Amino acid sequence: MVTDIKTLTREELTTQFAGWQQPAYRVDQLLEWLYARRAASWDEMTNLPKALRNSLRQNYSLHTHELVSKQGSADTTQKFLWKLADGSMVESVLIPANPALYGEASDRHTLCVSTQVGCAYGCKFCASGLDGWKRNLSASEIIEQVFSVERWHAKQPKAESTPKTSTRLVDNLVIMGMGEPLANYDNLLTGLRILNAPWGGGIGARKITISTSGLVPQIRRLAQEPLQFRLAISLHGATDAVRDRIMPVNRKYPLRELVAACEDYQSIKGRMITFEYILIAGVNDSIDQAKPLAALTKKLFAKVNLIPYNKVEGLPWERPDETAQDAFLAALEKEKAIATLRREKGHDIDAACGQLRLKTEKQMREAEAVAGN
Repeated sequence: MVTDIKTLTREELTTQFAGWQQPAYRVDQLLEWLYARRAASWDEMTNLPKALRNSLRQNYSLHTHELVSKQGSADTTQKFLWKLADGSMVESVLIPANPALYGEASDRHTLCVSTQVGCAYGCKFCASGLDGWKRNLSASEIIEQVFSVERWHAKQPKAESTPKTSTRLVDNLVIMGMGEPLANYDNLLTGLRILNAPWGGGIGARKITISTSGLVPQIRRLAQEPLQFRLAISLHGATDAVRDRIMPVNRKYPLRELVAACEDYQSIKGRMITFEYILIAGVNDSIDQAKPLAALTKKLFAKVNLIPYNKVEGLPWERPDETAQDAFLAALEKEKAIATLRREKGHDIDAACGQLRLKTEKQMREAEAVAGN
């Protein structure tokens, strides 16, 4: 496969341009087109000589994502379904300004990014893996989700294009879309380094949260990364009995091992960890689960994001009623745990990861079958 230009670092581009006997300032021009102006084609790069553009075209690809579907309106959570170059589809979710969920300051626009087509980890409540795991996303496919959303936004009526000197539309990233992020570790970290770089996306490392269902070796590896990314654990159960029931990964890395890895991570990073805890009726929402969850938060200097379950077609799980949600939050607060209840973001759309993709693929198959008849 031809390498996508967005996987190259500034240093690699400098070496390439020197080999082509191009002056060093051409690298800056290219980077501005890619990351400040979000160019979608070589021909847009009008201040690069035609010969240089031809060399770039012959040696590198410049893929963009095709928007297949979008749900939500400008002032709500918006879900995007993208078609990749090979026809695979993934989702990204743009969350509007709200009180901080992952960062220290108030969030402005947070983008939830996918890292895989499908998922191999088989969490019982999740739509991402219902159709199995297909492949990892490349670093450029991870990066391009950010710029595809920003490119879309710039084309909207009354949208204000972001000047290169100001903050981008997307200034917070949560890596918890389709797939298990740490199962695609190398591509993910390559993409995040570029999204963080001042010559690239310019998104601060502390505004990037990486989620995992509990891949212990990769958590330990992430602890050694120099950049100060935030860590979120998709916990969803404070006991092995609950996690074993709904998260097969717990059988390989039970809570004892996961907690030890998180302790090591914190001893190195000194950063608060977030527990993502989807409340599922009759599974993990009983008050007796609050005490062990609170104990984990205090042991690991963690906070809890409680997320009422979003119903997925074909799965038996249900969302607890609001009384049960409030009772669980109150039980955590009684135990002095730091917790927030995220109730409204995306509940009116196909908000569960992978749900819009599955629905769209099913509709496409049905349309093809009708056409074939």
